[in-house]
Amino acid sequence: MKDKVRVRFAPSPTGGLHIGGVRTILFNYLFAKHHNGEFILRIEDTDQTRFVQGAEDYIYSCLKWCGITVDEGTREGGNYGPYRQSERKSLYREYAEKLVAAGHAYYAFDTSEELECKRQVIENFRYDHSSRKQLRNSLTIPHEAVESLIREGAPHVIRIKMPEDEQVAFHDMIRGDIAFHSSEVDDKVLLKADGMPTYHLAVVVDDYLMKISHVFRGEEWLPSAPVHILLWKYFGWADEMPKWAHLPLILKPDGNGKLSKRDGERFGFPVFPINWVDANTGNKTEGFVEAGFVPEGFINMLAMLGWNDGTDQEIFNMEELIAKFSLDRIHKAGAKFDYEKAKWYNAEWIKASSAGHLLPQVKPFLNHKGINNIDDAYLLDVIEMVKERCVLLPDFYEQASFFFTAPVHWDSNAVKPKWNTGKDAFFREFADQIKDKNDLSSAALETIFKDLATEKGMKVGELMLPFRIMLVGGKFGPQVFDIAEKIGITETIHRIHNALEAFK
Repeated sequence: MKDKVRVRFAPSPTGGLHIGGVRTILFNYLFAKHHNGEFILRIEDTDQTRFVQGAEDYIYSCLKWCGITVDEGTREGGNYGPYRQSERKSLYREYAEKLVAAGHAYYAFDTSEELECKRQVIENFRYDHSSRKQLRNSLTIPHEAVESLIREGAPHVIRIKMPEDEQVAFHDMIRGDIAFHSSEVDDKVLLKADGMPTYHLAVVVDDYLMKISHVFRGEEWLPSAPVHILLWKYFGWADEMPKWAHLPLILKPDGNGKLSKRDGERFGFPVFPINWVDANTGNKTEGFVEAGFVPEGFINMLAMLGWNDGTDQEIFNMEELIAKFSLDRIHKAGAKFDYEKAKWYNAEWIKASSAGHLLPQVKPFLNHKGINNIDDAYLLDVIEMVKERCVLLPDFYEQASFFFTAPVHWDSNAVKPKWNTGKDAFFREFADQIKDKNDLSSAALETIFKDLATEKGMKVGELMLPFRIMLVGGKFGPQVFDIAEKIGITETIHRIHNALEAFK
């Protein structure tokens, strides 16, 4: 192990950041901070054909919302920059040429049309040890001719020369010892014709130069591991190779395959942290933020997808996750995504959060519904009163809109079957008794209400539901006398009289 723990997340700016990527970021971050290490963000933008405008900004926005800070990166700087691969382009050819000189890579001059012809003729065609001798490359073309082609600027790529009969083994911190047979891997392109490196070359060179100590990535990268292991060996860096951890997949709710953006659209839940709008197509994908998640609930949910601390504890803040995170508690099997469980985590964090913490997150959802210019002190009290009933942030509107606007529709069907003139008279007299009393507390209102019911020989229980529906419009909300205190005596009386007309 290197002296200093240094981990990195290296996304391609080709689109929105899937929650699988965010979990990889999170596990990197938790491991680094647990070991007092550093978290690096490196942008792998070598495939310029797939570059999407705004993708890097989006990644940073997601990290900010999640509460994950970057120690070194494209915006933070650091001692090992640049941290954007397109700005490191001049580095990679030098390393690719070293591999060619050492006999571990070769120039390939085949055109895309020539390779496509091969695929048409040869079923499951691969550019590998079995086919390379029949193709146009520096293994089949005389040395002088190769040099001439390069001098003339002939388009070419550099491919790794995979050994024909070799076991490539390494230890994975999650999966244990893993071995691949080299003959099962094709000769991957390392340097493209435009001089840009492929992922395989760039990731090894950059991890070495940036002194990365541990690599966390999804298990879908396992098939690439033998190429990367060999590159570390061929460069003479085997002793400095990072330790590997291939994370389990996040699976569809039914467990059948990797969770995708399309699954979110199909099942009706987000798979990106924040709304993603594709600059090229204009397509919009809803995020967890817009669905009404708080960052603490989102992070807690993600951490528990494939990891636990070995106890029954399910609710963790970031500090607890950092303190308790360990690789031996990461599961090898994929983790099913359960949206109902995700919402449960969110509800627990809403309950646990102070009204002051929730205030700036709740306001936009109320504003969206036309509730604006709310006094913060008033809203803080309302949030405190209803947060136990909220699962997602939009629920604050559903659970609290009556604090801001009087109902215009009432659940009369819940009242009318047992409604009578006696109840009508009770509420008119109750309204009359409180009209001259300012700033009545919830307890005082309850006392007046119950004393009047006793005087009239009526059951309090049969009066409570009509009173709630008068104030709220339906059978929900916090303690009804607390509602009356909050909206005030004048508004309470106004709502009683409006509802009495509707109950006739």
